Amino acid sequence: MREGHEQNKREFEDYAYVLDFLEYGYPEDTRPLHQKKPIAQAFGEKQFVMMELTFKDNQVADLAEKLYIGKGKREKVEFVSKMLKYDQLTPTAKTELLHVIKEAVKAQEERFVEFLNNCGPITNRMHTLQLLPGIGKTSMWKVIEEREIKKFESFKDFEDRVRKNIVDPLSKRIEEELKEPQKHYVLVKWKTTH
Repeated sequence: MREGHEQNKREFEDYAYVLDFLEYGYPEDTRPLHQKKPIAQAFGEKQFVMMELTFKDNQVADLAEKLYIGKGKREKVEFVSKMLKYDQLTPTAKTELLHVIKEAVKAQEERFVEFLNNCGPITNRMHTLQLLPGIGKTSMWKVIEEREIKKFESFKDFEDRVRKNIVDPLSKRIEEELKEPQKHYVLVKWKTTH
């Protein structure tokens, strides 16, 4: 296999959180009821991909429910229908998105603590940390000083030493990167290729 091909290999989601469940499909779908399948708009746990899921017959899901969508045997989901953009989400899904992002961030604490420990400057005048809502120059320097003394071990360790909640800024930045075009994508990596 070629080297370049390895780097472009797409990672697939194994789990997704339900943003909205539509038992009879979209209201604007004009097909007869017996032809419609239940669908959900969902948010991928690792890649942060928004997607539409088609469910098996007689299966339902709750908002924010974590579902297996990987390559193995799926309990509720028949298949991933398509990827979605933010403006294709239902009003309920848009409302639920930030809450679900927070759950995904908490579930991947180790990944984000590593990000906080290793992120660097984007330009001579801007640091990656400054892209997180609520992190200005003062907070940025506090984070840099603290991580030079000792790397952060957890969100709690970060919050104790920096005196700032970090789950909310990380979650809000992910939401911003999903909502509209950004100059710098630091947390939603797949957006850089789309």
